Order: sequence, then structure tokens, then C-alpha cells
Amino acid sequence: MNIAKQSTTLEQVATDVLIVGVQKHREQMSNWSALPTAFGEQINEWVNNGEISSEAKAITKLPIAGKSVKHILFVGLGEGKSLTAEVLRNAFGLVGKQLKASKKTAYTIWLESFVTENLTEEEAAFLAGEGIGLGFYKVNHYKTTSNEADTYLEDVHFVGASSAEEVAANYEVGHIYAEATNEARTLVNTPPNLLTATDLADYAEALGKQYGFEVEILNKAQMEELGMGAILSVNKGSVQEPRMITLKYKATENWEDVVSFVGKGVTYDTGGYSLKPRDSMIGMKGDMGGAAAVLGAMKIIGETRPNKNVMAVIGSTDNMVSGEALKPDDVITTLSGKTVEVFNTDAEGRLVLADAVTYAKQQGAHYLIDVATLTGGVIVALGTDKTGALTNNEAFFEKFMEATMDTNEFVWRFPLTENDKKRIRNSEFADLNNSPGRDGHMIFGGGFIGEFAEDTPWIHLDIAGTSDASAVHDLGPKGGTGVMVRTLASFIEQLAEEE
Repeated sequence: MNIAKQSTTLEQVATDVLIVGVQKHREQMSNWSALPTAFGEQINEWVNNGEISSEAKAITKLPIAGKSVKHILFVGLGEGKSLTAEVLRNAFGLVGKQLKASKKTAYTIWLESFVTENLTEEEAAFLAGEGIGLGFYKVNHYKTTSNEADTYLEDVHFVGASSAEEVAANYEVGHIYAEATNEARTLVNTPPNLLTATDLADYAEALGKQYGFEVEILNKAQMEELGMGAILSVNKGSVQEPRMITLKYKATENWEDVVSFVGKGVTYDTGGYSLKPRDSMIGMKGDMGGAAAVLGAMKIIGETRPNKNVMAVIGSTDNMVSGEALKPDDVITTLSGKTVEVFNTDAEGRLVLADAVTYAKQQGAHYLIDVATLTGGVIVALGTDKTGALTNNEAFFEKFMEATMDTNEFVWRFPLTENDKKRIRNSEFADLNNSPGRDGHMIFGGGFIGEFAEDTPWIHLDIAGTSDASAVHDLGPKGGTGVMVRTLASFIEQLAEEE
């Protein structure tokens, strides 16, 4: 994408679309008349009489009988003094949808019109890059008819910016965040026969080569040699081999103070012998949403190069039924050496993550954040717009929450008590059981993973409700959301800035 780094005046604008913010009760731009159109002088009047809406997120498209500007998109911002980053990001998401629908790929943003006492032009530029990029996303399909060539955002210019180079840099970072989130969305939306554990590993390897990460992909034989009995037990029913994927971004000479993202990469989940109902299987192609989030965050890190050591570890397999498949009552031995009595083969994600977390620690993780579409219990508790969390370290969690404020990805912490831990450890035949009960389901699922994090500062993020959208929304279409991509990357950027 070409992002202009030089100043442009309104008189020099030549674009398909000019994007302009309209704030309530604001004295509108005195230089509307400078627009190279026949309508410049009339725009204030249209705003004042309500023909152009200033309501927050209202989009008014105005064709212009001019040679250099073909359309103007007016973006309602409501009261400027109360405009938040969340509202502006979503408004730009709607702009992205409009550009996609009209196949407009070149546009100019009148940045001055989006600046308020709460939002600087640099912040507005970042939110424009992020929001427009997210809104522009389209879900791929595999139909043999009505396939149209994809359109991509190509050129963006700015007018009314005091520092075009700095604005362009902020817009570019926002666009990087959007593109990485969109790639995660595409992974989640990909049919399971087209995205096996091997395919996911190939994607990760290509990402590593692109950004110079150290890459390690363990195959089944290597995992057996190391004793990864938990993920291998989940894989027993499958004809597809599992993979343990590791990417290392080394920002410093010494591999120290490492933050590790750990992703659940279950590419399809039937529930195993604890078989899901038919309707509950639909959508299980997205059970690798945690892995997608981790890979999306690593893409941003590869682009922005923060001064912080980061590792991604992904355990990937599917969970199928066969004569060899894992059964309730089985006892398995994990990579850590801890044994697990299996009460429920549909509680497979925590088994995959048990070995992935242990392996991350063996590879030098000092901090752990696991991301997983883990439980239906989190949806019962929080709905589909909130991510559930657990932690064993208050200070680490509070820092993470600062990043969620920046990205507006809502996270709610659940308690993990000693009584909860006792129930996870309640087994007649093993150290742990993988399903203590349906009450407190989310807590037990995440708490099981915590048994393998042990004393390493750890955050668990259950994105079962937030990884997939059941309907279109301001920032994208129905389907994978790419949730937590932006927050994970923002958190690393925050930690790097503190050092």
C-alpha cells in the first residue's frame, strides 16, 4: 500500500474519495470553499441543515461534480469533546466497508476534521489505518460462480496534517495491525480440510522466514521422543499428524525476559468419544482461534520490531474419533511428567495446552499468555463480546489490562481459588483430572492449564465467545474476528517502551 509521506493541500487533492469528519456543534471548516468542486461553498449549509449527519458513525456519501474529487464520505463523529478512540475506530471501520463495497482503493483523509481535544492527529491516523483496514476485510469463499477479483487498498493521502511523515507512520502501523488481524480471521474462516496441523505449521514457517524468526516445527515422531503425551493423546484418533510449532523473535543478544504466547491450534474438534451434538460441531473449524491470534500478533511484531524477546508456541492437532482415539477413563502422562485422568475427551484443548505451556517453559519463557477457544462456559458467563481471563500474577495481569484499554478488546478476570485447584487435582488414579464438572467450567478449564504454568507469571485468555462473530459488525463481517491479535501486540509494544 502506498502511504503518502508528503503534505498535500486541499487544492492539490486528486482522489476517488475524500474522507471528512463532521462533529456536532463544531464550527465547520472555513476552507470548504477551497474544495475543487462546484459544491464547496454549500457544504457548511448541508451540515447545518442536517442533510449531512453529524451523528456518531453516520456515513453520508456525496457524489461531486468535480474532476479531482469524485466522492466525499462524511463521517459523523458526534460531540467532538466526547469522541473516543473506540467510536472513531468503529467509524473508520464503516468507512472501510463503504470503500470495499464501492471498490474504491485510493482515498484522501482530511485529517484536521478528525482531531479533537481528546484525540491527536497521530492517534486519528493510527485509528484510520486500523479501522479502515479491518472494515475492508472480506471472507473468502469457494463458490464456482460470482467470484470477483479481490480489491485492495492502494493509495492514501492526507490533507490538514501538521506532520505528514509522522501521520503516515502512525497510519502505517494501524494498517499493519489491521492486516495481521485480517490474516488471523482468514485462518479461523478456513475450512478444516484445507487447514490441518501441517498446513498451520507451514503457514507459521513461512511467517518465520518472512520476518527472520527462529522456527522449530516438531513432528509426531519428535513429539513422541520428547514425551508429549497430552497432545499426542488428543491426536490418537486422527489420520493427520500433530505439530508443535515454535517461533522466536530475538530482540536482544541474550534470550532473557521472554514473553511467550501459547496458542491452542485444534484445527477441528468433534469432541472425540465425548461426541459433540451435531449442531455444536458446526463452526469447530475455528477451534484454532488461539493459534490464529498468536500468529497474527507475531506478524505485527515482525513488522514493528519491538525491543522485547517474544516466543510463540502452538500445539496443533484435530480431535477425531477412531478405534485408536482417546477414551474417558484413560490415564495419560504429559510432557511435564504429571499424569491426567481423562473424564471428558471434549476437554481436549487444555491437554494440548498443557504440553505447549510446558514446552514454552523449557524453551525459556519467563512469562506466559495462553490463548484458546477453550470452553462454552465462558459464553454462558460473559456472552460473546467478552474474553474471560485467569492469572496467577496480579502485577503481570494489570499491565496486560492496560493494553486491552488501548485496543478496546474487553477482558474480564475470573477467580481461581484453592478450592478450584483441589477439584482439578481430585483424581483417584492420577495427579489431575481434565474435567471436574460443568459448574465453574471456564475456571476449571483455564485452571487446569495453570497447573502446568506453575509459578511462571501466567495469563489465560478464553476466547471461545469472542473469536467468531455471528453477524456483521462495525469492524468486519460475520466469521472470525482475529480477537486478541491487536492486544497481544500492543502489550509487547508497551513492555518494550517501559524498558
